[in-house]
Amino acid sequence: MDAYFWQLPLLFVVGIVAGILNVLAGGGSLLTLPLLIFMGLPSAVANGTNRIAILCQNIFAIRGFRKRGVMPLQLALLCTPPALLGSWVGANLAISLDDQVFKRLLALIMIGVLVFTAVDPMKRFRREDVPFGFWRKTLIVVSFFGVGIYGGFVQAGVGFIIITALLIHGLDLVKINAIKVFVIFAYTFIALGVFVYHGQIDYSLGFALAAGNSIGGMIGPKLAVDKGHDWIKKVVSLTVLVFALKLLLFP
Repeated sequence: MDAYFWQLPLLFVVGIVAGILNVLAGGGSLLTLPLLIFMGLPSAVANGTNRIAILCQNIFAIRGFRKRGVMPLQLALLCTPPALLGSWVGANLAISLDDQVFKRLLALIMIGVLVFTAVDPMKRFRREDVPFGFWRKTLIVVSFFGVGIYGGFVQAGVGFIIITALLIHGLDLVKINAIKVFVIFAYTFIALGVFVYHGQIDYSLGFALAAGNSIGGMIGPKLAVDKGHDWIKKVVSLTVLVFALKLLLFP
């Protein structure tokens, strides 16, 4: 579709906010996906178009975390391969996405994440040298295959799932966010390829959104490193609560 003159700047501005949210917590796609649909895109095309912005955003976010010396690369590389495989499965499922089922399920997931981050049961175990033995690594591989399926399927809210999957191992939220942007960047290549193959992309709107998300991706790592775990925890909790209530009350 041809983009109207107001759509591109609006997507750019919303993309900045979404990019920051995605790096610090998650849920940025819960702003951008409804906006793309409001602009007239079918849900599958909106889903695919949003992936351009996610890919570009995380290029800058990874650079930001590495520049600040916060990138547990070994753990990120362990999480990535199963997420790549899961993403291919999920993206193919997304071609026939049921919006209402997704929204209800996502709301329930987000409420679960809210409870987990509020209670923070792993706080007393959080440390710099989390040991990753065989069984812990196996759990990581299985859980990130699930992360890949969900992320390939819809993307919106996947950050909350990744945060939960790594919080149970006692990791700090700053490191978790660094791993998160790395994994999402990698599996988005797969998901985006599926949507491109099926012709479910609007490139003009996608690149306008990507420009804003990229700026958000540059700002997010600085906020994450400067503010630390406890501040990010508050952002995560507030973001989850707002989006979960929106999905439950106004699907």
